[in-house]
Amino acid sequence: MQLPKLARFLHFFQRLQWRLAGPTTVGVRLLAVKEGEVLLVKHTYLDGWYLPGGGVQPGETLGDAIAREAAEEAGVELQALRLFGVYSSFLEGKSDHIVVFVCEAFTWRKVSSREIESVDCFALGELPEGTSPGTRRRIAEYAAGEQAVSAPW
Repeated sequence: MQLPKLARFLHFFQRLQWRLAGPTTVGVRLLAVKEGEVLLVKHTYLDGWYLPGGGVQPGETLGDAIAREAAEEAGVELQALRLFGVYSSFLEGKSDHIVVFVCEAFTWRKVSSREIESVDCFALGELPEGTSPGTRRRIAEYAAGEQAVSAPW
């Protein structure tokens, strides 16, 4: 089985486990914005474009988690970081809470990852086809100058 097919299968299996167990999870996402462009990632196991991010590991702070995920997924080294909002999602059979950070001062270098198919920057008003709905909402909120304290994903 090719890596993308295996990754998709494993992701499907994980979602099935969530539906059966109904866990509570905490994740982080990054709005990396510079000069009117936002950095997005395309995973090997999901269709579409997303904000970089992932799950918070046991014993890890939110700040450490977003720094790790940004570096692993997109080759981003964060400088100034601020909290943007906290969101909740109950769509995948789990109680998922996503903490979104904004970084407008960062460096970006290309990295190779089995998890990430592509990384690119796009104008805030010209997102690529297939950008996930939650990603589109967060970018629209940012572009409008909004900041959510707590809202649905």
